[in-house]
Amino acid sequence: MTDAGWIILTGVLAATSCALLGTFLVLRKMSLLGDALSHAVLPGIAIAFFLSDSRAILPMFIGAAAFGLLTTLLVEAFHRRWAVPEDASIGIVFTALFALGVVLISVYAGQVDLDQECVLYGEIAYTPFDTLLWDNQEYGPRPVWILSGVLIFNLLFVGLLYKELTLASFDPGLSLSVGVSATLIHYLLMGAVSITTVASFESVGAILVVAMLIVPGASAYLWSDRLPRILGLAVIFGAVSAVVGYYLAGLWNSSIAGAIVVVLGVIFGVSVLVAPRQGLLAKLLQRGRLSIQVAQDHILLGMVRQVETGADQTWRLRDALGLASVHPWMARQAMRLLRRKGLVALEADATVDLTADGRRQGLQLLRGHRLWETYLNQLGLPQDHVHGPADAVEHYLDQSLRQEIGGLVADVGLDPQGKRIPDDSQNH
Repeated sequence: MTDAGWIILTGVLAATSCALLGTFLVLRKMSLLGDALSHAVLPGIAIAFFLSDSRAILPMFIGAAAFGLLTTLLVEAFHRRWAVPEDASIGIVFTALFALGVVLISVYAGQVDLDQECVLYGEIAYTPFDTLLWDNQEYGPRPVWILSGVLIFNLLFVGLLYKELTLASFDPGLSLSVGVSATLIHYLLMGAVSITTVASFESVGAILVVAMLIVPGASAYLWSDRLPRILGLAVIFGAVSAVVGYYLAGLWNSSIAGAIVVVLGVIFGVSVLVAPRQGLLAKLLQRGRLSIQVAQDHILLGMVRQVETGADQTWRLRDALGLASVHPWMARQAMRLLRRKGLVALEADATVDLTADGRRQGLQLLRGHRLWETYLNQLGLPQDHVHGPADAVEHYLDQSLRQEIGGLVADVGLDPQGKRIPDDSQNH
């Protein structure tokens, strides 16, 4: 395999390993704790290096896991025993431990082959030169073997404890009731995050691994509300960021790890814009559709109210559009939909008439509006304060809710303003 292939493979392994566990941190609203762990394990790495005088993976993992567990215990203790707010507990613990790690590395930097630049920023471009030697035989880059093992471990961890992780993430109370210790799952997850973090240090560094832990899961969460799909998307986003980031770094002549995170940021930005579940465009379209639906209701209500007074039910098109109380473009869209549904008819002289179906639906809306006004008035809301809430709710009252509210105010035939509440018989 070429050097570029080894570098890309290392990036893919690091990004997917982090994304797999980071998704659960996002779902548990513990993103900041992931940040804390990725920094707080630094003194564990430094101490393990000083004691073993080598960068062997076993002492590094032991040191990182120990301080990852210590971080979790301290955060929980400060929050639960001394009532320190959780975010403040995380900030106190991780800054103190991270500072300790930086000091240890700085003080002994002249005596050991370890420095804060390596730990904080990493350099994935050196991956092909750090080979694994066994019996005088080279077996490829050491980070690839380490991250491959970590990815397999994470896949087994998530696969074997999937139900437990899901229960503990979404409903800790339910997990306890079925015999699953949410606390144990929490500590196991934090330990796995610590191991993944230290395995990624040499490739992307302590700071950039935070983005790999959080951004893929956060991006995937915008696209779906099903956990298997979120996990799959997070892994895909992590892998894509590694591949694209490598080539982008070559184009920019910049840090590969930094370019990977830039790509992750772009993926998140695109997700914020176009994701079908929570994207800005999807929400704008949803609001637009809702506004047009409300405009249709307002047009029907205005025309029905005129019919109720005995006036001519024919409206000039311009006046009928004005009933919508929205932007003219939305009002025209609402009128077009009403015509398509057969609720209004546009005559040749640019006048608008209610059809029988339109009158029936308008009376249903009017009945819901006045029933809700009456119900709120009976609850104690003054009659001059009931129109606004009823105007907001009338668009969401279906037949069953109108019947239920009608049963609650069955002995009242007039609304608080003395206007007659249409009977259900008029709507059929």
